[in-house]
Amino acid sequence: MPTCIIETPLGCAKINGDKDGIISVSIVDTQEELSHTIPEALLDCTTQIKEYFKEERTSFDLKLNPEGTSFQKKVWERLKTIPFGKTVSYLELSKQLGNVKAIRAVASANGKNPLWIIVPCHRVIGSDGSLTGYAGGLYRKQWLINHESDYTQQSLF
Repeated sequence: MPTCIIETPLGCAKINGDKDGIISVSIVDTQEELSHTIPEALLDCTTQIKEYFKEERTSFDLKLNPEGTSFQKKVWERLKTIPFGKTVSYLELSKQLGNVKAIRAVASANGKNPLWIIVPCHRVIGSDGSLTGYAGGLYRKQWLINHESDYTQQSLF
C-alpha cells in the first residue's frame, strides 16, 4: 500500500492510498521521518493538503476510498457538504441525515473518519458551540476552525 509522510503546521500527516483512491489521512503525534519521494497515487493528495494549509484551497478534489460501514460512509459524505469556514452541530448533522435520535451513532462515525481534513469532521461542534471530541486533539480542531474562519474573512476584502 503506497504511504507517505508529509509535514503540516499541525504535525506529520500520514497518507495511504492507491490507484483506487485515498484510504486514509491521519495526523500523528510522533515525529515521523518525512517521505523523500511521494508515490504517484498520493501526489494529488499531498499537493492539495499543502495548498489547504497555504490558504490556496478551500475544498478537495480527490478520489477517495475510505474503509467503513455503509452508515459511516453516509456520515462522511454528509460531512463533505459542510461549507468551508462553517460549522454544524452533531444534532444538526443528525437531522440532516434524517434521524435526530442517531446523534451518538453520528458522533461515533464522525470520530472514526479516516480522512483528516479532506472529510472535514473538525467542522462539527456541540449544540452549545463548544468544541467536543476530536481524534487529533481539541487544540488541532480549534486551529483548523480558526484557519478556515480567518481565511474566509480575509478573502472578503
